[in-house]
Amino acid sequence: MEPIERDVMEVDVVIVGAGPSGLSAACRLMQQANEAGQELTVCVVEKGSEVGAHILSGAVFEPRALNELFPDWQERGAPLTTPATRDDVYLLKDAEKAQKLPNALVPKSMHNTGGELTRYVISAGNLCRWLAEQAEGLGVEVFPGFAAQDVIIEDGVVRGILIGDMGVAADGTPKDGFMPGMELRAKYTLFAEGSRGHLGKRLIRRFDLDAESDPQHYGIGLKELWDVPAEQHQPGLILHGSGWPLTGDAHGGWFLYHAENQQVVVGLILDLGYKNPWLSPFDEFQRMKHHPVLRQYLEGGSRVAYGARAITKGGLNSLPKMTFAGGLLIGCDAGTLNFAKIKGIHTAMKSGLVAAESVFAALKEGSEGGTELNDFTTRWQASWAYQELKESASFGPAIHKYGTVGGGAYNFVDQLLGGKLPKVHDTTPDYAALKPAANFTKIDYPKPDGKLSFDKLSSVFLSNTNHEEDQPCHLKLDDPAVPIRDNLPTYAEPAQRYCPAGVYEVVEESNGEPRFQINFQNCVHCKTCDIKDPAQNITWVAPEGGGGPNYPNM
Repeated sequence: MEPIERDVMEVDVVIVGAGPSGLSAACRLMQQANEAGQELTVCVVEKGSEVGAHILSGAVFEPRALNELFPDWQERGAPLTTPATRDDVYLLKDAEKAQKLPNALVPKSMHNTGGELTRYVISAGNLCRWLAEQAEGLGVEVFPGFAAQDVIIEDGVVRGILIGDMGVAADGTPKDGFMPGMELRAKYTLFAEGSRGHLGKRLIRRFDLDAESDPQHYGIGLKELWDVPAEQHQPGLILHGSGWPLTGDAHGGWFLYHAENQQVVVGLILDLGYKNPWLSPFDEFQRMKHHPVLRQYLEGGSRVAYGARAITKGGLNSLPKMTFAGGLLIGCDAGTLNFAKIKGIHTAMKSGLVAAESVFAALKEGSEGGTELNDFTTRWQASWAYQELKESASFGPAIHKYGTVGGGAYNFVDQLLGGKLPKVHDTTPDYAALKPAANFTKIDYPKPDGKLSFDKLSSVFLSNTNHEEDQPCHLKLDDPAVPIRDNLPTYAEPAQRYCPAGVYEVVEESNGEPRFQINFQNCVHCKTCDIKDPAQNITWVAPEGGGGPNYPNM
């Protein structure tokens, strides 16, 4: 096959991903350039069909970084309209009973009311849409619908990215209207893809960025948006909880936030270090909503959106080196989320601001790019965001080691003592935690009632997920034989359950033999398969640009 001729576009800075960290970096870069009267070309590429289409987060937002980026954000119309009014934290004991924790026993990191800084219940997608408007107003070029497919590395230096081809058939041949992806070359490239970014994953391996850190740890976050009756709606009410239905080694917690416009967001975050291959995060989430503590706010309402996304939650112990020749990893691509607060937007934004300041300082001094921005590490470690991660470094590992209650107690005492307890580490990767199915009893999940609980396919429908059917499957198997040969007899092929979108199935052929089927059109880009597959046989790569979910205001 003839080599494909590609257009080449050269800019000063390319940013991969129009999420909080990437857009914050873009805005700060142009702010500095405009203040200095310096010409600067900054380009943001986003694989979603529009900015915000792939953004999913709780979210209770702490505007500390936003205050630094745009002190006049209120005048600019930032979508922060629902301040937090009350915090309730519950331990669900079983399907009916719960214990509300006294305020004095709730870790300070979980408090969202009081103090000098007001928190807000927001849509992270709408925040990103607004940030993109600010970026474009400053002169940034934002290109949604363009998926970064590969990294351009020359002589050990990152020189930019390769945009994925458009119009490729499932067999790899060009279709009518085929458009080759361009080379987007830059002096510096910032990778802000979000959790388990497929290019970030390669860069960590290529430059050995995790050589001195613990294995990264992840959770899967499932979320729904509901319209609820007026009498059940309390704008700014924030509920968090743990316990039932998660039992044994399954750790996690749920949230229910009262947002604006008579809407409630409800979700479950489940640690992907669980051992039982029969566990289904989606089904745990569905039955959780039947508990009276949550049901009282959802009953009589209607579900209007659904989505799922991996969460990078290893914290400081798992944070890789974020610099390499020619670029940086920022935000959840690196793992800057503060799991003790269940918040990552503010720290992701701060990492973007620090990155922008380091990049601009280098460009202002006349750098032609390609250098390693060691200055970033110094700036980052001096930031309040890094200090937050440092103070909560043991939070996740303690829960892994001592369980939800024991780990929670450890963290409560550690916070009281100012972080003086011995540091806790978890060196077992999430995929390696899974045990054989024969060690556990199969979980019999209740059937959805269509009122509070639902099936996967109707849920995927609400995510507005779409992929062009005649394109290469973006879920790559290193060895197609592994799912049936190895995973099925040992783990009852857990991909059927850990995937929250019904992408993976084991179907029976006419001769009675099992076959592994991938329904890639259903994929909501959560990345759970790339993380949890026990054989590490599944690799998620970006599909054709514009494919995937189209979240409204998640």
